[in-house]
Amino acid sequence: MRTFDFSPLYRSTVGFDQLQSLLDSVTREAGSPTYPPYNIERLGESDYRISMAVAGFAEGDLAIEVKQNVLTISGKRSEAEDVNYLYQGIAGRSFERRFQLADHVEVKGATLENGLLHVDLVRQIPEQLKPRQISITAAAPKAKAIEGTLAAAE
Repeated sequence: MRTFDFSPLYRSTVGFDQLQSLLDSVTREAGSPTYPPYNIERLGESDYRISMAVAGFAEGDLAIEVKQNVLTISGKRSEAEDVNYLYQGIAGRSFERRFQLADHVEVKGATLENGLLHVDLVRQIPEQLKPRQISITAAAPKAKAIEGTLAAAE
């Protein structure tokens, strides 16, 4: 396995303590399973959607949890006991998918439609964290008092 040295990156960043753990988790999950397949769409400026193919799973078989900026989608299908398959091509095995969410990304809701689980996300940046313009004003010149000028003015 290939390892990366990110120490030059840390010299020029301040306050990115989670960066190392994020990069480590990405390199660690390089060999992660590919079931079930999913898409990530950008619907607008701050709206996103994760669509996951969950054919054969009912709403009760799926669980969605958000904890500390990690979205976890898991599924465990209840098997029918009296089924005698001649061929079973539709995968119904249990799964768990984790998605690292950026700061201020919240889950709006989830829908199950035509075998696809849609999880809608929105990024809501608080007003105090949005960039703002600072106006620059010219400083008024300060008047200097000279002794001779003050006496002459009186």
